[in-house]
Amino acid sequence: MGRLVSVGLMGMALALLGERFLALRNRLKATGEVESVDLPNCHLIKGIEAGAEDIDILPNGLVFFSVGLKYPGLHSFAPDKPGGILMMDLKEEKPRALELRISRGFDLASFNPHGISTFIDDDDTVYLFVVNHPEFKNTVEIFKFQEEENSLLHLKTIKHELLPSVNNIIAIGPRHFYATNDHYFSDPFLKYLETYVNLHWANVVYYSPNEVKVVADGFDSANGINISPDKKYLYVADMLAHEIHVLEKHPNMNLTQIKVLQLDTLVDNVSIDPSSGDIWIGCHPNGQKLFVYDPNNPPSSEVLRVQNILSEKPLVTTVYANNGSVLQGSSVAAIHDGKLLIGTLYHRALYCEL
Repeated sequence: MGRLVSVGLMGMALALLGERFLALRNRLKATGEVESVDLPNCHLIKGIEAGAEDIDILPNGLVFFSVGLKYPGLHSFAPDKPGGILMMDLKEEKPRALELRISRGFDLASFNPHGISTFIDDDDTVYLFVVNHPEFKNTVEIFKFQEEENSLLHLKTIKHELLPSVNNIIAIGPRHFYATNDHYFSDPFLKYLETYVNLHWANVVYYSPNEVKVVADGFDSANGINISPDKKYLYVADMLAHEIHVLEKHPNMNLTQIKVLQLDTLVDNVSIDPSSGDIWIGCHPNGQKLFVYDPNNPPSSEVLRVQNILSEKPLVTTVYANNGSVLQGSSVAAIHDGKLLIGTLYHRALYCEL
């Protein structure tokens, strides 16, 4: 009798593991393919060979790139080279991406930048917020951009127990931001287990010098985050759930979910067109290819544009799609004055004139 019970329990456990495995493949869209959608006036950006995971553009056309991300389970084309922040001026006739110098005292050797966000203060000071993973830990670095010197002055390193697995960030003040945790745990094994079991414990955190709190939770894998031009709504990409969440921001900085837009792809970083409020998303049609890298069958890229997201029927358009022959693993798409920049997790970056 005891053996029968043991065999029965083992069978149930195996069945559960099998079900979880199939569910994970569905969340990763492991069989996903993409039909090519080309743009006519595009070229690869020189100097970006190992990923531009996130991109942020200032109103004057200066572009910040977060490059060289190393992340457990992800491929890297430059595993021994630290990451950095590059800049490009879209006002130039032939813009080039150049690395910004960072002030002395900051640990450049372990710099591993992920999501980024800029904030312009009332005195026109530009702050750059960078999610950093030194030695695969989690910090948020705040820099002051010094345009005359083409450099970044490091101001502060932020660590907090409510920021265990930071992915992306949106700055709303010189020391204030919202950040996504793509996992509840910081330990790599527990992260894997959390993803496999599908706990939905990922969250969004509000940080200020006086208060740090969870303001939204229940996400499968909270990833990109951004804010509407009128500062009333936040948009959060739930990557493995294939969703964009619209959250209303309240005076106490808490968030209330008002809408969820379901998409048929893994959504990564979220950018906003400041003139129209349209949402631009770097996406992964097949997430499994990201984590099981095969140069003969590389991850594809996809860029979606969402118009009128607050309406009953938002318009979703595939602006760009590629099977990996040009661009592998698109993670962000940023728009400025008719120019589109597409970054990737660990590959190249694309510049397009629309």
